[in-house]
Amino acid sequence: MNSVNYKEIEKFSKIAEEWWDPTGKFKPLHKFNPIRIAYIKDHIIKTFKIIEKKTPLKKLKILDIGCGGGLLSEPMCRLGAEVTAIDASERNIKVAKLHAKKNNLKINYIHTSPEKMRAQNHFDVILNMEIVEHVEDVNFFLKSCSKLLKKNGIMFVATLNKTLKSYMFAIVGAEYVLRWLPIGTHEWEKFVKPDELISELKKYNLKLDKIDGMQFNILTDKWKISSDKSVNYITKFIKN
Repeated sequence: MNSVNYKEIEKFSKIAEEWWDPTGKFKPLHKFNPIRIAYIKDHIIKTFKIIEKKTPLKKLKILDIGCGGGLLSEPMCRLGAEVTAIDASERNIKVAKLHAKKNNLKINYIHTSPEKMRAQNHFDVILNMEIVEHVEDVNFFLKSCSKLLKKNGIMFVATLNKTLKSYMFAIVGAEYVLRWLPIGTHEWEKFVKPDELISELKKYNLKLDKIDGMQFNILTDKWKISSDKSVNYITKFIKN
């Protein structure tokens, strides 16, 4: 079996060179990134009861799945984590490797997908950020990811809810009206409802620990954590 959706990979490979341009096609992700980094960092510190301030993620093994150009992998590395980052697009991995090298960061970038990885029960933290809505088979993908997580490890999943509001905001609004994203970036059929995600991950001994909405404030031009999960939401699971 395979979790890779080749049509999706082709879509992102075409714009791979733009990953690190904050004004380019990934501009929305650059705006989104600070809130994701803070959320992940704070929850890791809280769960693992970390006291270290400067490099709080030191010695933690993190796997960033669907890492793109490394927008999350690099901050995690700077916070001290041992980062392995994978992507099904070879071009994304090339861009990520080059950028990390320029910045003297040691990140283990691999062109692969979770089901092809051999390292079982290996990672303390797995990041599945804005990736589940782009895979071929969500259930198979989540099963493959869960095998790579240590007992008591954390898996973060951020994605889009399958609601009428998410269709209006994430597709009609973001792609057609505001032109924040290239048309065709998202397919509403692939969006995942929180209860579906929770019940699927439960099968693989992953228990929901936290779920929050993420909302964009047009006035401040910033994202914030919110109780509204109808469009974007982020979850934290712990493996039993």
